[in-house]
Amino acid sequence: MGRHSLPDERGAGGSDPRPRIRRRTVALATALVLTVAGGATAAVRSGLLSFGSSCRDHPVRLTVAASPDLAPALTVAAKQAEDSGLTSDGLCLAITVTARESAKVADTLAAGKDAAAQVWVADSDLWVQRITANRKATQVTPAGNVASTPVTVAMVPTAAKSLGWPKKTYSWPELAAATLEGSPLRLGAADPARSATGLLALTQVGAATAGSQDGATQTAALMKTLSQRTSDTDAQVLDTLPRDASGAEQGNPKRNQAVVVTEQASFTYNASADAGTGLDLFYPKDGSPRLDYPYTLVDKTRLSTDESRAAIRFMTYLRRPEQQKILQRHGFRTSDYDVPQTVVTAAGGSSPQPFSEPAARPATDTAVEETLGAWTITVQSARLTTVVDASSSMSEPVPGTGRSRMDVTKASLLQALATFTPQDEIGLWEFSTKLDGDKDYRILVPTEPLGAAASGGGTQRDRLSSAFGGLAPVPNGATGLYDTALAAYREATASYVQGKFNALVILTDGVNQDPGSISRTTLLAELQRLASPRRPVPLIMIAVGPDADRAEADQIAKATGGSGQSVTDPSQIHTVILKAIVAAATQGS
Repeated sequence: MGRHSLPDERGAGGSDPRPRIRRRTVALATALVLTVAGGATAAVRSGLLSFGSSCRDHPVRLTVAASPDLAPALTVAAKQAEDSGLTSDGLCLAITVTARESAKVADTLAAGKDAAAQVWVADSDLWVQRITANRKATQVTPAGNVASTPVTVAMVPTAAKSLGWPKKTYSWPELAAATLEGSPLRLGAADPARSATGLLALTQVGAATAGSQDGATQTAALMKTLSQRTSDTDAQVLDTLPRDASGAEQGNPKRNQAVVVTEQASFTYNASADAGTGLDLFYPKDGSPRLDYPYTLVDKTRLSTDESRAAIRFMTYLRRPEQQKILQRHGFRTSDYDVPQTVVTAAGGSSPQPFSEPAARPATDTAVEETLGAWTITVQSARLTTVVDASSSMSEPVPGTGRSRMDVTKASLLQALATFTPQDEIGLWEFSTKLDGDKDYRILVPTEPLGAAASGGGTQRDRLSSAFGGLAPVPNGATGLYDTALAAYREATASYVQGKFNALVILTDGVNQDPGSISRTTLLAELQRLASPRRPVPLIMIAVGPDADRAEADQIAKATGGSGQSVTDPSQIHTVILKAIVAAATQGS
């Protein structure tokens, strides 16, 4: 999810709280308000604007689409604004707050559609970054942040006590290890592809284990375990907990004993829980990412001047002390410095759990994309055939690395291979010109499950690792792109496997150089004929280096429902593949 956004340097997708929420928000709001203050003052002095009761006759109407957890607090604030006669340039405000899942609003905006709201308050900047990175999306303009809440792991009391809560503290990897397959502790979470909370937690685990000997394996194991116990939304995660303290409910294998939720979600849950069924919170000692509730104006160019000013007026109104108290009464944090003890206690936090520690270091865009890509593959096993350009130009050096394009490409492909599970099917082709008789391509490893036994011993994964490592540029070899793309796509569609994410990945650093091949027009027509919505096989074409044609790559890929990508550095291939898989899988769903 662009950058954090399922959801970077802003916190795995925005989820890390923007440092100094209060100061940044006020600064942004002040700047925006000052730009219109002069004109408003002049209008008042000239009698064009009135601040009397008549402003209620023609109010500025705003619809605010807010994350469901925040919507109740904003509804109260909007009612107070109306009751107190809050005005913008002499006009009263009539604000309607609607609760809408951030992922659904993001989908609407990404499709370039009308969100039916002038203001959108998502739960995380992950979603905003995903929209702003999409040139075809209905754009949003950030104007500050409303509140924040840390991502935590909540447990029923018996489970928490078994892990030594509250005195014993854990890191994210340690908490994950305590809930892996075989453990009696069942962990649930919202789908990271639709929940910033789930995505931030997974990204944090991955970041914390990066570089360790079995870090990738542990993260993959957590994803596999979680994939069996995910819910569609954050609210539904809480419904998976035991309904009471009875032995039947506590021991029900369909019930989770631990869930990845925010402090605010636990606060709300505990407020309505029966005695003995509230949640205890673990705040990981290596830092908690946070949801940061960015306040954005939707499609600002279409908003009237009154609407834009009214939207900013309401945002600054939310920074008033009395409105901050409303947010805190609903379980949110409103400052990076002062952690409300009442919120922490009601949510299930207790010393020495590090609930007042600063937010976890923001995850990078790359980390978020890789996590989301790996999750997509884990949840829906993939069937990918990788086709690699082996023309002589792949021997060109990559500036600043001391390695060739092929060397860097191989390393990136091996890195990508490590993210796939034994159930995923991966194959490898190479192409240049006339590699196999008159054929421009050669099948090095047929597409089979990575865990399958390979002839001669080992597994398909071992065979692929060896084949990736053995890739080498063909001396004087040209780029036979068109014939190869068509042949590989025919094979991929003919061998389609139901229930898996099927795709074809082609990497090339040049343009078609085979004068005897089919034309681009013929290739596009054949790809469109072979592509089927009922058996989708998106082509992901990656243009590598300065000589590749990104526009052509995109045109060819889109004929199948896929996407063209470009990288200047082959080391980016790993991330781009995962990003493209996420985009194709989301479009397919």
